[in-house]
Amino acid sequence: MPRIRPVLVALGLVMWGIPACSGGSSGIDKIDHVIIILRENRSFDSYFGTFPGVDGIPMKDGVPTVCIPNSALGTCLRPFHDPNDRNLGGPHNYDSAIADVNGGRMDGFIDTAYSEPLGLLNGARGPAGRARVRTCRREPALTICAHPDLMGYHDQREIPNYWSYARNFALQDHMFEPNWGPSEPAHLYLVSGWSARCSNPHDPFTCKTNLQMPDPEGPRQQDNLPDYGWTDLTYLLYRNKVSWAYYIDPSDRPDCDITHAFCGKSQRLIGTPSIWNPLRDFVTVHQNHQLGNIRDVSNFLRDLKEGHLPSVTWIMPDAANSEHPPSSISTGQAYVTRLINAIGRSSVWDKSVIFLTWDDWGGFYDHVPPPKADHNGYGLRVPSIVIGPYVKRGYIDHQTLSFDAYLKFVEDRFLGGQRIDPKTDGRPDPRPTVREDAKILGDITKAFDFSQDPRPPLILPPYPNQE
Repeated sequence: MPRIRPVLVALGLVMWGIPACSGGSSGIDKIDHVIIILRENRSFDSYFGTFPGVDGIPMKDGVPTVCIPNSALGTCLRPFHDPNDRNLGGPHNYDSAIADVNGGRMDGFIDTAYSEPLGLLNGARGPAGRARVRTCRREPALTICAHPDLMGYHDQREIPNYWSYARNFALQDHMFEPNWGPSEPAHLYLVSGWSARCSNPHDPFTCKTNLQMPDPEGPRQQDNLPDYGWTDLTYLLYRNKVSWAYYIDPSDRPDCDITHAFCGKSQRLIGTPSIWNPLRDFVTVHQNHQLGNIRDVSNFLRDLKEGHLPSVTWIMPDAANSEHPPSSISTGQAYVTRLINAIGRSSVWDKSVIFLTWDDWGGFYDHVPPPKADHNGYGLRVPSIVIGPYVKRGYIDHQTLSFDAYLKFVEDRFLGGQRIDPKTDGRPDPRPTVREDAKILGDITKAFDFSQDPRPPLILPPYPNQE
């Protein structure tokens, strides 16, 4: 009887809508639940730049050896420990990313803050609610200008739980934001491997790369009509009968956030900003009648308790617990801790992996130049931790990674290795790169040891500094 090639078997399973596992009985198929928890606006150095064993802030005898110029004042500022629970950070749009990196010198952070308008960042409003532009060049005495906390870093004193997760599981010190620039493109890359704007969402070939404001409605609006026409991961999950959910904190004003960038200072802080909730704007999600998979985060806890957690899960913050400056760091850490505790105490722990990461650098200092995946990125480094029963203890992963590694992991586990690839996924679009297959991208499974007995969860107090 002729031997049947494994590749052909996998292809057959995918064609018939049956998820094909990879890695054999002792490998990746031990993971039944992939849970991605996304946070906001922190660079790797701002959270883990002094963590033992990482590619951290350059130091000698405990003193940073780098000093970032402040050209407007003719001075420079070294990274410093910042004990504050709230920060302002710095500009973090597309142009800011280019300026911060400054051709690989990684020394543009303070000068960028001095050249960018700060009116929205500081909540300054002029007549009729219009933003009053303030810049460091005009008002150098502003706190963000005189002592920019974008050069500050935190450690186990401020974020003890994050450091505990890193010590007990795996910390990735070369995880790069997938794109140059702000939150919205990063969130799109997280679910689809691309960020674009479409003149006709129902024709994918009208979509063109956009790393600044891909949603034509802007961050303030969100209607019931789709805006994104290219293929996202949920299209492949749906076609292969793999369950998924995207958990948010809903609101009647989902465009508000604590920085007042989307709402005036007098308006209430509630809900998940629309730029953090992109799946409801994908044509595929509408056509597949999957809008119900975008759920209130309270359903996550219920699904855990009842044993109905989907195979692939994204969890988005609301503005208050997002860690997006100037949100409270301790509040954000407590929110994440409660989620991880709930997973650890549930029946799914032994079959799960948690990918915890931050969407962009938030203008905070980082010393590592981003490598080039394609002309859209990578962007600056962000913190990233892998948590789960098969994750190596205290492992520091130095591989070059980006959010594409999460897509690849899901595709390898549930889709038999099928990529979001216009040539093979059955739904062509003009994306410039199949990011999951980029040669520069490391193998995220190196953080795992699937031969070990499942490790117990790490249950931590949400507010350890107050215990």
